[in-house]
Amino acid sequence: MDIRQINEHYSVSGQITVEDLDVIKSMGFKSIVCHRPDGEDMGQPDFSEIAARAEALGLKIKHVPVGPMGVTAEAVSDMVDALEDFDAPMLGYCRSGARSTAIYQHAERQRG
Repeated sequence: MDIRQINEHYSVSGQITVEDLDVIKSMGFKSIVCHRPDGEDMGQPDFSEIAARAEALGLKIKHVPVGPMGVTAEAVSDMVDALEDFDAPMLGYCRSGARSTAIYQHAERQRG
C-alpha cells in the first residue's frame, strides 16, 4: 500500500485489500472512496468485500467508479457528495491513485 497525501484532508493510494483496512483505520483515516470499477483486473477485490470490512471498522465508504470513459460529471457530483458528507481525513483509491487524484481535483474545482 502506497499512500500519498494530497493535503491534510485527502490522500490517495493504489488498490487496497481487506487486510489493509485495519492499518488504514490505525493511520487515522475516517472515510474511503473507491474509484475502481469492479472487475477491472483479475484478482482485484470486489468493492463489497472492502466495504464490508471498512463498515465493520466504523469507516465511511463510497463507490465512485471512474472507468474507461474517464471522469464523468456524475462521478464528480458523487465525489463532491462524499467530500461534503464524510469526515476527513479521506483515502481515495484506484489502480494507481491517478484517478483518485484527478476526480478529487475536479470535485474541489466544482466545490469552489
